[in-house]
Amino acid sequence: MIRHIVTFTLAEPSPEKRAEQAAFISSQLRSLVGVIPEIISLEVVVDVEKTPGNAHVALISDYADQAALARYQVHPDHVRVSSSIKPFFAGRAAIDFEV
Repeated sequence: MIRHIVTFTLAEPSPEKRAEQAAFISSQLRSLVGVIPEIISLEVVVDVEKTPGNAHVALISDYADQAALARYQVHPDHVRVSSSIKPFFAGRAAIDFEV
């Protein structure tokens, strides 16, 4: 199984607006569950903002193998969601590893 973790740093300086954006991002990413069959599990977490420099949102998802992750990444619904949330990001980092 492959675990895919992506962290997102939001560009918005206002904590209130960042919270709104994080909720939207979480909602959009969670909407993919049940739509993209390759997703075994998907969780979105929001940082408690206690440590300066932390990412604001993280996606943690599992796939059967690299091929399933690759299909997820090009799935039209993933592409649509990615496009809708990308404007909020100042930075993104990812790691994929075997579980």
